[in-house]
Amino acid sequence: MAHKTGGGSTRKNRDSVSKRLGIKLYGGEKAKPGNILVRQKGNKFYPGVGTKQGNDYTIFAIASGKVEFKKRLSKTIIEVT
Repeated sequence: MAHKTGGGSTRKNRDSVSKRLGIKLYGGEKAKPGNILVRQKGNKFYPGVGTKQGNDYTIFAIASGKVEFKKRLSKTIIEVT
């Protein structure tokens, strides 16, 4: 019985596809209704005025205007005004 495996491909060479998370529109940029502002896992950023949050924690604009990042009670809030 062989004490070494054959010279085939490795078993541990798999990786998941990246999810492209992060900020899509930064502060001061213009947003239109429906534009995705942030893709995230869990609430790192919270929705404010002019934004809503999807089931997968994506924050998107529901109004047109400029994107603003604000700190309120140690939470970062994204607003479109």
